[in-house]
Amino acid sequence: MAQDPYQELGVARGSSAEDIRKAFRKLAKQHHPDANRGKKDSEEKFKRLSAAFDLLGDPDKRKKFDAGEIDADGREIMRGYGHSPFNDGAGGPRSANFEGVDLNEILGEMFGGRGGRAGGGFASRGSDIRARLEVDLEDVIAGGKKRIAFSDGRTLDVTIPNGAVDGQTLRLRGLGGPGRAGPGDAFIEIAVRPHAVFRREGDNLVMDLAVSVPDAVLGGKVKAATPEGSVTLSVPKGSNSGSILRLKGRGLGDGHGRRGDLLARLVVTLPESTDEALEKFAEAWRRDRPYSPGRRR
Repeated sequence: MAQDPYQELGVARGSSAEDIRKAFRKLAKQHHPDANRGKKDSEEKFKRLSAAFDLLGDPDKRKKFDAGEIDADGREIMRGYGHSPFNDGAGGPRSANFEGVDLNEILGEMFGGRGGRAGGGFASRGSDIRARLEVDLEDVIAGGKKRIAFSDGRTLDVTIPNGAVDGQTLRLRGLGGPGRAGPGDAFIEIAVRPHAVFRREGDNLVMDLAVSVPDAVLGGKVKAATPEGSVTLSVPKGSNSGSILRLKGRGLGDGHGRRGDLLARLVVTLPESTDEALEKFAEAWRRDRPYSPGRRR
């Protein structure tokens, strides 16, 4: 039989609902199994605390308990067997409409998540926990593992899905807070840091690739960055800014073993310093061969 729930929580019988809630939060945090791994006494204490708050945290059940209608285990006390809530002979069945306070809501506030309810009644499943994991674009491309720390002090190696997107949430079943009906889940939000070179468009990566005027006019070879290192690309003769060079299979994964492409958008770039020869050439070209960009001749 359970002990007196007031004694279990260390509160007086006339305590307010808020005082009872505060007492439970303080003791539950102190005796939570995650903070006392391998300590059976703390685990048992946590279970008794949860049961005590399950009773006293519900106004209706607390009223019945104080009136001697139910015992500390929440069982109805049969008439004719006395009215003490600690009558060992009392053995009426549990109420079929057993409505309990949501312990998971309380524990979720403490340990970073929120548990659920099942069938309209109290669900003693552990609370869910949440965390945010920042990764680089290279991590999304290559996959692999990253270590994350939860608010309850635990650490976990999380596998980054190939092709994960910013804001994607991973659900790790059974890795949340412990509960009498099983642990809750852990929810990991993926945050992909902006990259200095690449931009994401679906499964493709897009980058700006600067090319010189001679390479744009005459064609040539240029170095281009990719997630796996630099490569040499051939710039076609007569290329304009905005032209696209496609590198197949150098983009992001789709989660099924396929990768998108890397799109290098050409940006024809003038020298940073003044070039007199180029200026004279441009003057002659403008004088002798005028044209309007974007309009076919």
